[in-house]
Amino acid sequence: MTSDAPAFGKGCHLHLIDGSAFIFRAYHALPALTRKSDGLPVGAVAGFCNMLWKYVTDEHGSNAPTHAAVIFDHSSKTFRNEIYDLYKANRPAPPEDLRPQFPLTREATRAFNISCIELEGYEADDIIAALACRAREAGGSATIISSDKDLMQLVGDGVDMLDPIKGKMIGVDEVQAKFGVGPEKVVDVQALAGDSVDNVPGAPGIGIKTAAQLINEYGDLETLLARAGEIKQPKRRQTLIDHAEQIRISKQLVQLDCATPLDFTLQSLEVRDPDAEALLGFLTEMEFSTLTKRVAGKLGAEAPVISAAPANSAAPAAPETPGFDPAGYECVTDMDALQGWLADIRDAGHVAIDTETTSLDEMQADLVGLSLCVRAGRACYIPVGHVEGGDDLFGAAALVAGQLAKDEVLAALKPILEDPAILKIGQNIKYDWKILARSGIRMTPVADTMLMSYALNAGTHNHGMDELAERYLDHKCIPIKELIGSGKSQIGFGQVAIDKATPYAAEDADVTLRLWQHFAPLLPVEKVTTVYETLERPMVPVLADMEMAGIRVDGDTLKRMSNAFAQKMAQLEDEIHELAGERFNVGSPKQLGEILFDKMGLAGGKQGKTGAYSTSADVLEDLAAEGTDLAARVLDWRQISKLKSTYTDALQTYVNPETGRVHTSYSIAGAQTGRLASSDPNLQNIPVRSDEGRRIREAFVATEGHRLVSLDYSQIELRILAHVADIPALKQAFREGVDIHAMTASQMFGVPVEGMDPMIRRQAKAINFGVIYGISGFGLSRNLRIPRAEAQEFINTYFERFPEIRAYMDKTVADAKQDGFVKTLFGRRINTPAINQSGPAAGGARRAAINAPIQGAAADIIRRAMIRMPAAIRDLPATMLLQVHDELIFEVEENAVDDLIAVARQVMESAAEPVAKLTVPLVVDAGSGMNWAEAH
Repeated sequence: MTSDAPAFGKGCHLHLIDGSAFIFRAYHALPALTRKSDGLPVGAVAGFCNMLWKYVTDEHGSNAPTHAAVIFDHSSKTFRNEIYDLYKANRPAPPEDLRPQFPLTREATRAFNISCIELEGYEADDIIAALACRAREAGGSATIISSDKDLMQLVGDGVDMLDPIKGKMIGVDEVQAKFGVGPEKVVDVQALAGDSVDNVPGAPGIGIKTAAQLINEYGDLETLLARAGEIKQPKRRQTLIDHAEQIRISKQLVQLDCATPLDFTLQSLEVRDPDAEALLGFLTEMEFSTLTKRVAGKLGAEAPVISAAPANSAAPAAPETPGFDPAGYECVTDMDALQGWLADIRDAGHVAIDTETTSLDEMQADLVGLSLCVRAGRACYIPVGHVEGGDDLFGAAALVAGQLAKDEVLAALKPILEDPAILKIGQNIKYDWKILARSGIRMTPVADTMLMSYALNAGTHNHGMDELAERYLDHKCIPIKELIGSGKSQIGFGQVAIDKATPYAAEDADVTLRLWQHFAPLLPVEKVTTVYETLERPMVPVLADMEMAGIRVDGDTLKRMSNAFAQKMAQLEDEIHELAGERFNVGSPKQLGEILFDKMGLAGGKQGKTGAYSTSADVLEDLAAEGTDLAARVLDWRQISKLKSTYTDALQTYVNPETGRVHTSYSIAGAQTGRLASSDPNLQNIPVRSDEGRRIREAFVATEGHRLVSLDYSQIELRILAHVADIPALKQAFREGVDIHAMTASQMFGVPVEGMDPMIRRQAKAINFGVIYGISGFGLSRNLRIPRAEAQEFINTYFERFPEIRAYMDKTVADAKQDGFVKTLFGRRINTPAINQSGPAAGGARRAAINAPIQGAAADIIRRAMIRMPAAIRDLPATMLLQVHDELIFEVEENAVDDLIAVARQVMESAAEPVAKLTVPLVVDAGSGMNWAEAH
């Protein structure tokens, strides 16, 4: 590339604009926008153009450029992936509506007549480094327009940075303040600290502050590693010795390449005025009316008229989506046909996929077939495991002739399914992900129509495929019962004739693709793209890995507990019969009601339509509070009975015979607030308030040589309440680490914290937690076993002492009534459709609306921590096993417990950042032991 411009030298000033940062800032900071004529997403392009126009029209003062360029990343793969194949491996794929906008931002840059630069195999940061170094060597200077910390290593003589968000210059002093070292040593600090975002491993457990201290003490990284044996702290010394090579690799990853090969000269980057025709033509094509008029006025040109209709009126209209027709579904039984489908997938860059299996248990199911769809109306089914002459569930049947070999099909599909450039679309794709992962295929990237629907419509309807197809595609799917039957005559899918299985399975993929086409454009319109892309979709591989890992359960411990519970139940039954004066079936609500309300004549008996008395937990708790021992003993019996049947007996049946572990399944789209739901078995509802309940956790054990580690957010919902309601007293208490319940009691009742009566603290604790859920005087009176009037007085006093909570509740309810939803700190929308109704439903909706932003934010925070965790602990001998509301459970080699706790705690305590800057600290409690009870 040549130029007639004067040579770059003394007095020349080069501006290097981080184009990728501009794009993502524009995308996340501005509302979604689509081009009216064809629905093309252009919101990021609009924001990018506005930022470039501001840059072009700014005076810049003494920092005015003589030369300028916008630098872009060419692709996700660079020379660093050859150094370390996991570099940036944990970064999610770009949002679907952003991808088509990348090339448009390049066109925009050229339309503004600014040099547009990208280079295959190199990151934008390397190009910026090479240009900045060349500018300095030529006697000129450079300003890097970016806030990227990785570029701060370049700051020094002749090179500075401008943070475009804050409008603040970044020089040597600012770099020193951020890293604790000068720019020349930033790389050494980053090599030690690593980077979870880019998956730079670094030294486990060493952060920026510690890294800076070490580099300042020893001078540079190589000296530090050479003298690591001199470090007095044993853990830090061993970390540096054990991970020396990893740290050196990390330095190669963070070191920018000033020798990046460039095929152009600095003088070719001379600042040029925009060409009015080219710029206005591009803005008109994008249909940016306001900016087009602004630019035209500035350039003294006439603003073109922008029409929402396509520019070429003769262009054919987009074809209508075809109807559902089995004639468009193909059964693939030879490799040539399969290769044709794979070629279509590569051309399209996406594929909807669905698996058919022998079981709903992903850990034991065998693959029967796969269906694929690239465009609506055309799908295929690839049978690989259909059988005849036996029961496929027990493997005693012969394969139907004419099917492709499963291993050959999976081998052919593997490059496609693992290609990061091809999007894999599924409905509840976590199931298919696990089925394929057991065959050595890790699908990436994935999109999930169930999670798209959840992000858009949580709380308004369910998100199963059949319901979504009827609701959004006006199509009723083929019922599975038509193929496999029901009841005792039900067969496995592998026994279904292939000619009948093909239209059913192919239809699933076809429906999934159409749902994706329907939901994907709605995500930016409804402003939930970020929620879907950062809180929903990335959870799929994280949870799948956890579920596949499972947790070990000691069967002998469970058997002993079951026997002990049976004896306890028998003892309680004897006490109950003695109190009742006769023997009866304690498990029979009808017989119990007759004893309590007919024989004993107790008040409060309510008969239903069948004439039987209600003996629900609420009824029995009221009777127990009034001193009825029989009711209290029945409650104890029921609790023990539930623990025995639901846990100590049932858990033994869930142990996987191949792994010897229990593999729960998590529902990402189960709860409206974003909380995960656990099933088969449910490990989230094991009672912890009773000694018997806590003992069940003793049965969850670590394998030999390992420990279970529990990390649990401390009072996270109260901390979020203190932040969102802006309660000074609570915020101060959390910042100072005082006993929050004692502080609340002191505030409410005017008693000193020191020497406080435990009962008073207990009352304050009940109110602290109860108020989040909209507890009433009636509910509090039951919890504390005190008169209702006294309980209501407590609540009234609470709101008098903390008026900010009442203000938060009133505002939240008012917003929910107006908008029909509330939002968390992270943008999750929680619909409240019943809040404007009357009667009991409105009361429940009001309480849900008050709690949802708090519980939802807590759920979002632990999701964010879980998504970041695999990269953070990749180099530790540890596995994340379980999530139980605010708690994460890990299994780790016993010599790495402290390392894991340090790393995982840092991830969890910083999980809200940078989206939410909480005004109270997140605190994580940690413990470890041979079993879950010891760890917790």
